[in-house]
Amino acid sequence: MATLIAQSNQVVLFTVPADYEGQRIDNFLFAQLKGVPKSYVYRILRKGEVRINKGRIKPTYRLQAGDILRLPPIRQAVRTSEKPHDKFLQSLKEAILHEDKQLLVINKPSGVAVHGGSGVSYGIIEGIRAIYPEEKQLELVHRLDRDTSGCLLIAKKRSMLHQLHDLLRETGMNKRYLALVKGNWSKRLTKVDAPLRKNVMQSGERIVRVDVSGKDALTQFQVVERFDMATLVEAHLITGRTHQIRVHCTHKDHPIAGDTKYGDEDFNKHLKTHGLHRLFLHASELDIELPDYQLHIEAPLPPQLTTVLEALRSH
Repeated sequence: MATLIAQSNQVVLFTVPADYEGQRIDNFLFAQLKGVPKSYVYRILRKGEVRINKGRIKPTYRLQAGDILRLPPIRQAVRTSEKPHDKFLQSLKEAILHEDKQLLVINKPSGVAVHGGSGVSYGIIEGIRAIYPEEKQLELVHRLDRDTSGCLLIAKKRSMLHQLHDLLRETGMNKRYLALVKGNWSKRLTKVDAPLRKNVMQSGERIVRVDVSGKDALTQFQVVERFDMATLVEAHLITGRTHQIRVHCTHKDHPIAGDTKYGDEDFNKHLKTHGLHRLFLHASELDIELPDYQLHIEAPLPPQLTTVLEALRSH
């Protein structure tokens, strides 16, 4: 996103252009206030220092064309932005699965954040913007956990971004993942329908739990391959909650291999002997069905995961 608002020690009034209609105010401010910590952005939103049309708004408020945004003086010290290095940019170029005039699909590596923040200088989106400086509207369509690999969508046009966000809200986007889980997954366990509630700790860490007061969450599962102590399953996301597949698997006593947040420590240690040193969760397939745009993408399993499966088969 091009920066439209200059940070100032004075109150700033800004009229929202039509191109940004539908974007959440918190995401808009993250992109505009380069180097300002997210915690600071949420604090000025919570205190009502950020206003739309003279009224207080929540972080989830979606901008409308013509909104008058009031931004308070920004007194927070701004971090020096570190530019993505050439090796990182080259690895991103090699990870591109698909590109057209409206969309990019990246085979995201494990261990790389999708965006900068929380101690990370830059992520996938900052790298892509460095590769395509002429593209002024590049935005993440969705997110993947830092340790998850696979299909990641980046819109080149805001019109496509809006269409895909609508598709995600309507659960109309087909997203499938491969996960290696502990134990023998029953073929009768074809879905997990359990509401999820997200809690943010004082440290900023996000913890998600199954909770009746949480948001509806539904994942469909299918067994792909069985091993002595583990099962390779395909997970089909019907909703897209934070950490949904990981928490649903643990909820059914089948934590994902390599999951240090919700997983089983002994199981993780055992899988390390088979060469697993990351979360075994990979966004393997993605289908987009729009009236004027259809796309099917597959992201092959990375070598570090295929090596683990080969080791389990030989064992």
